[in-house]
Amino acid sequence: MAPWALLSPGILVRTRHTVLTWGITLVLFLHDTELRQWEEQGELLLPLTFLLLVLGSLLLYLAVSLMDPGYVNVQPQPQEEIKEEQTAMVSPAIPLRRCRYCLVLQPLRARHCRECRRCVRRYDHHCPWMENCVGERNHPLFVVYLVLQLLVLLWGLYLAWSGLRFFQPWGLWLRSSGLLFATFLLLSLFSLVASLLLASHLYLVASNTTTWEFMSSHRITYLRQRPDNPFDQGLTRNLAHFFCGWPSGSWETLWAEEEEEGSSPAV
Repeated sequence: MAPWALLSPGILVRTRHTVLTWGITLVLFLHDTELRQWEEQGELLLPLTFLLLVLGSLLLYLAVSLMDPGYVNVQPQPQEEIKEEQTAMVSPAIPLRRCRYCLVLQPLRARHCRECRRCVRRYDHHCPWMENCVGERNHPLFVVYLVLQLLVLLWGLYLAWSGLRFFQPWGLWLRSSGLLFATFLLLSLFSLVASLLLASHLYLVASNTTTWEFMSSHRITYLRQRPDNPFDQGLTRNLAHFFCGWPSGSWETLWAEEEEEGSSPAV
């Protein structure tokens, strides 16, 4: 077997992200930006803070991309079998079904990811930049990563702009600032993408829905037959459940309660 055959897509994607992150950081330090000026003046607090934020964002990226997003076990344990039996008894109207790919009984809000070849609980989307799904277990950490990454990108964008000098002959400027200007354009693009991602995910978290449910509600059985989102419990409870896991409980129970309330006659 060839050595490069051992390199999975995930390893290549994470390596590319790591190299790009430290490459951009190195460009900001080598050019005449405020980072370099602070370093030359002996003011090391801000450069060290920037490095720590870059390192923190990289570690969060690796954590989200490597952790289990909430895979549904192919071989359920006895406790999980009991839980599934209890779940199925909550309401006969809950549309639980078996996945046609891995043949597991899918919990409510789970979906099969063809890239990961597994069913994921509270499936949001498969992120090609991380080569991993965003699901029930790593979605909160994914949002925290977006916040920190956007902070680093905006700071890096400001630093790149601080090092650009436009009042120079074209040839001299291209040699001295061409790489920094390319970095500035790259940071601008990444900042725009991160801002849009963070805004969309904050909206989804606030309404207790997922990217998959938002985009495909007309094709999802448990959403298609209801005019509203059965999992939306209000902003405060949605945020508390997403980030802290409170109040606890299965989605099947919540769906059944909302179904009973929606079908009960008005007094």
